[in-house]
Amino acid sequence: MLPVLPLSHDRPLHDAPSSRLVETSALARHPPHTLIERAGLAVARLACAVQPLGRCAAVFCGPGNNGGDGLIAARHLAARGWTVDVLRLGPAPNPGSDAAHALNALQSFADTRSADLRWHTQSATLPRHADIVIDALLGLGTSRPPEGPMATAIQTIDALRDKGATVLAVDLPSGMDARTGQALGDDVVRADHTLTFLTLKTGLFTGEGRELAGRIWFDDLGVPVDDQGVGVLFGAKRVTRWQSEFARSATSHKGRHGDLVVLGGAPTMRGAAWLAASAALSAGAGRVYAALPEDDGQPWPARPELMHWDHARWSAPADAWRDVVAVCGCGGGTAIAPALSTVLHGATRVVLDADALNLVAADESLQAALRRRVTHGWPTILTPHPLEAARLLGLASAAEVQADRLEAASTLAKRFGATVVLKGSGSVVATTGRRVSINATGSSALATAGSGDVLAGWIAGLWAQSPGIAPHDLACTAVAWHGAAAEGHAGPLLAADLIGAMAARHAPSR
Repeated sequence: MLPVLPLSHDRPLHDAPSSRLVETSALARHPPHTLIERAGLAVARLACAVQPLGRCAAVFCGPGNNGGDGLIAARHLAARGWTVDVLRLGPAPNPGSDAAHALNALQSFADTRSADLRWHTQSATLPRHADIVIDALLGLGTSRPPEGPMATAIQTIDALRDKGATVLAVDLPSGMDARTGQALGDDVVRADHTLTFLTLKTGLFTGEGRELAGRIWFDDLGVPVDDQGVGVLFGAKRVTRWQSEFARSATSHKGRHGDLVVLGGAPTMRGAAWLAASAALSAGAGRVYAALPEDDGQPWPARPELMHWDHARWSAPADAWRDVVAVCGCGGGTAIAPALSTVLHGATRVVLDADALNLVAADESLQAALRRRVTHGWPTILTPHPLEAARLLGLASAAEVQADRLEAASTLAKRFGATVVLKGSGSVVATTGRRVSINATGSSALATAGSGDVLAGWIAGLWAQSPGIAPHDLACTAVAWHGAAAEGHAGPLLAADLIGAMAARHAPSR
């Protein structure tokens, strides 16, 4: 049993159906009740570890095997001298099942140690205090909002947490969707720790999942990990891998590290283009230009290294953009629309962010131009936040995107033949033909204006230096780098300071 984060290497991710397949295969290779006994013991051990001075536990158990894990954990805690209150909801388990085994074993134990165990059939009779609460109500099979006594039990768990109890969820916080990480309804457990078994579930790492799950732990129960999941969880290891593969030689010069143009920065929004261009420079791009509406040609504040893309080149043939990486959108408003069309028809590598995405969403001709890039073999990376993704998908709100971030990102990737970075907690990277990937780095410190412009510029800056890298791998590297720079930062991280934090993570020269 180990904490999942921070990651030491990429890990496979599973949804409910693929997790069920792994579970079925594992059960077939072990004697009856072996895995549930291991799982329940692991829950008890983690409970003792996170509450080493605790002596009172409230264990909430549902009718399935998830509840069985809780019943076995209750048995082990009581055997260690804890006072354990057990609430069990739902019908009696099927005879011979793992859940029936767990219930029978706890009842037999209670016959000899009744003073250490108290049974409850409704939440109202539970004590108002516990050192630790174990949430074993609902598991992978949950697909609808909790109702009735189940919803009341979840409310009781939250009330105990408000009074200082540590909440440990078994496999998933009850009321959370295993795939999307979103709450299924109004009632959902907010855990301090979640111990998940056999597979890492996608929902634990995106959307509301990280917030609901707290610190995430994994136990393979002695079963070899199945690498053929539906997705990949990646982290800061992607950064060190890129630095190793694309280390600069002693004879490096700016001409070897690519040219890059930021198309954006309309009047009153120049800061967005400045952030993107500065990030590209700090990422290591050789020469960085800014293509600005109403460009006055004056030096950039604090960044004299940035160059101007002469306005006359905006109306030049599309192939004038052929050999540059183009970052389009950052603070561009509608003023960049004519040039955006030219870029889409001419630049071989394009990153679309912010206003460029909104322009594409509102213009069918730009959408067609974006799709035609695939026929030329010209890759594109889109970096929408949820509302921009909703506009591109023709949805009414960002909430519809958040309801299934993996599906939204994958649909966008397929629709436009692009690599998509759907930003937010657990940013999702999707490319048709690749497993969807979820970022494990980052924190709420990134929730500041301009951090998306920094990401777009950093993606392009890395791309300028490594034209042969697959866009999906490039996007994962930049997203991991962006998130890792914010970890451990107290309070909001201003976008300009974020650039410095990212630059500080460059590998030292050898």
